[in-house]
Amino acid sequence: MTAIIYNFDRWAEDDSVNETERLFSALERYTTAQLLELLYVGEEPGFFELLHGLFGLSDESGMILQKFLAEMPPHTTVTIDADGRCVLTPGTIERKSPLKVIA
Repeated sequence: MTAIIYNFDRWAEDDSVNETERLFSALERYTTAQLLELLYVGEEPGFFELLHGLFGLSDESGMILQKFLAEMPPHTTVTIDADGRCVLTPGTIERKSPLKVIA
């Protein structure tokens, strides 16, 4: 899937007009729920830095990460090792007591 976030081939027109057109274009393309969700998550600290990092990945690395996240087991932990690598580790669910099965 390809999404054009921004068209760098800009017309030689006033930037404020260009920005207004981009905003109206987004309002027409996305639902109110999608725009509100973007507004909500955009308020999270580090959100835009995270996106910049994700978009900076190579296509291959991005696909590997996407596949991992799609199949990610619950309770996965994220750590940074001594070499500065981000390590995603599938977790296990520890139960305090055994499940009771009613037959």
